[in-house]
Amino acid sequence: MAVQRITSTEAQASKKVSNDHFFLWREFVWGAVAGAFGEGMMHPVDTIKTRLQSQAILNGLQNQKNILQMVRYVWQVDGLKGFYRGAIPGITGSLATGATYFGVIESTKKWIEDSHPSLRGHWANFIAGAVGDTLGSFVYVPCEVIKQRMQVQGTVTSWSSVAVKNGKAIKPGAQIYSYYTGMIHAGFSIWKTQGLKGLYAGYLSTLARDVPFAGLMVMFYEGLKDVKEYVEQRGIYSPNLRVNHSFEGLVLGGLAGGLSAYLTTPLDVVKTRLQVQGTTLRYTGWLDAICSIWAAEGMKGIFRGGIPRIAWYIPASALTFMAVEFLRDHFNERLPNDNLRDVSRLSVDKKSLQEVA
Repeated sequence: MAVQRITSTEAQASKKVSNDHFFLWREFVWGAVAGAFGEGMMHPVDTIKTRLQSQAILNGLQNQKNILQMVRYVWQVDGLKGFYRGAIPGITGSLATGATYFGVIESTKKWIEDSHPSLRGHWANFIAGAVGDTLGSFVYVPCEVIKQRMQVQGTVTSWSSVAVKNGKAIKPGAQIYSYYTGMIHAGFSIWKTQGLKGLYAGYLSTLARDVPFAGLMVMFYEGLKDVKEYVEQRGIYSPNLRVNHSFEGLVLGGLAGGLSAYLTTPLDVVKTRLQVQGTTLRYTGWLDAICSIWAAEGMKGIFRGGIPRIAWYIPASALTFMAVEFLRDHFNERLPNDNLRDVSRLSVDKKSLQEVA
């Protein structure tokens, strides 16, 4: 009897480990799908943001366009195609980032809380988000470099009219890099002219932007969920009013993404310019870029493209979190183990954690 009991316990433990791995892979899949969905929906806004931030490199400091002028310019010169240039590398990068972000975050957060109890709460959320985003950066950064260069190029006609030397516009015919016909062509061209360094241009500046952004977004998301739970416990609104997880992810994810995006806009400006400049090096590094931008353009330059960045991240984050919550609710709910289903959620409430423990 004792042997049978032990065997049964071992079988249950083995099944639980198997289910844990199953949920982990599901998180990777849902995160990848949600990340690609958010990027695809909001890519035109990202194109405007990238073009606004890169104007100083491509056209000099004079006569820089505002948001409406840039939208009108892209539409008149490139048409609808111009807004979606670089969409494929953008979606590819978001697949990798979404997968690692949502696939790693929960297990990392649980490990931090178990091994370092003093870091429970917001610090665990921040670190988990930062780790998840850092792992995705190895795929995301080359895709981001390719995406942004394709975005600023627009169509063949518009790119042939752009020429830059020492940061100032000159006669056409001396582009900082050749026109890219697609993602693969762009990757090979950058590799041929600049090597691995070109594909990972601005890598440290990307981490300097994305690690704080990812950490802040998880921290704000968890904080907003805590506020929601506090309101529910206090009975501030009717107990009959229940919000499903998809809508919750839509609202709270959008707020968390927008706030995080605003706070990290200066880091995004530096990253964009380092990745767009190509072989015509206007900035020698991250510190030189931020000092030069501040000296030449002031606060306006540091926060250039901030509005479209926020306008991109609010709906993109909202759609991403909503998609993840929707996929979890509609696919994970079929599984029999309720405790594991709770663990798979992005935000595991404190009561559930205590029950699992």
